[in-house]
Amino acid sequence: MKKFLLALLFVPLTAFASEGGIHLDTAPINLNDYGSLQRGARIFTNYCLSCHSAAAMRYSRMEDIGLSKDQIKNNLMFASDQVGNTMTISMTPDDAKLWFGAAPPDLSVEARARTPDWLYTYLRSFYRDDSRPTGWNNTVFAKVGMPHVLWSLQGVQDLKEPAAGEHAEHGAPEFTLVKPGKMSPAEYNAMVGDLVNYLTWMSEPAKTTRLELGIVVLLFLGVFFILAYYLKKEFWKDIH
Repeated sequence: MKKFLLALLFVPLTAFASEGGIHLDTAPINLNDYGSLQRGARIFTNYCLSCHSAAAMRYSRMEDIGLSKDQIKNNLMFASDQVGNTMTISMTPDDAKLWFGAAPPDLSVEARARTPDWLYTYLRSFYRDDSRPTGWNNTVFAKVGMPHVLWSLQGVQDLKEPAAGEHAEHGAPEFTLVKPGKMSPAEYNAMVGDLVNYLTWMSEPAKTTRLELGIVVLLFLGVFFILAYYLKKEFWKDIH
C-alpha cells in the first residue's frame, strides 16, 4: 500500500508531450538516486553557478544527498567560504545586464517554474545560429540570450531544416552534429539528466520527506476512520 500511494504521488505531469506546441522530452528524474544528484551538484557548481545564483539554497543542504561538509567545501564551493552560506554569485545584476542584456535568473526553483522536462529538452536543444549575438539559438527558447555554455561537452550542432517541398511534422526537431564534443551524445544526455535531476531536487529538497510523511498521514487517517466508524456503530447501536 505504501509503495502504491508513493507511486501515485510521484506521477509526473508529463501527459502533455508539448508546451505551447514545443516538443518536450521526458527528463530522467529520480530524487532517490544520490549518485545522480551528487553528479548534478558538481555540474551545477562548475558550469552554472558562475552566472546563475541559487539564493534560496544553502551548500549545507547537500548533506541530505549523502555529501559530507568536507566534500562540499573541498569540491563544490568556489564562490563562498562557509558551508552554511547560500549559493550566491559575485556578479552584480548591473554587470549581468551590461554583459548579457538581462540578468541571468536565479535557479533555486527554476525546475518548478519551468518543469524538469522543459529544462532537460532546453539544455539539449542549442544549435548554431550566426544571426544571434552569441552565435547560438535554441528550439525550446527561441532567440535565447544565454550562450551554450556546455558546447564543449555536447559539441556543435545545426538545426536540420526540412527539405524543399517537405513540411516539418509536429514533433521533436532534428539536429546534425557538425563538431563532436568531449562527450558522446549518450554521455551528454546522461550528464544533462543528472543536472536536471539536481535542479529538480534543489527546487524542493524536502519533497521526498514530505511525500513519505504524507503517506504516513494518509495511512493514519485510514486506520482512524475504521476505528471511528466502528466506535460510532457501538455508540448508536441502542438508538432507534
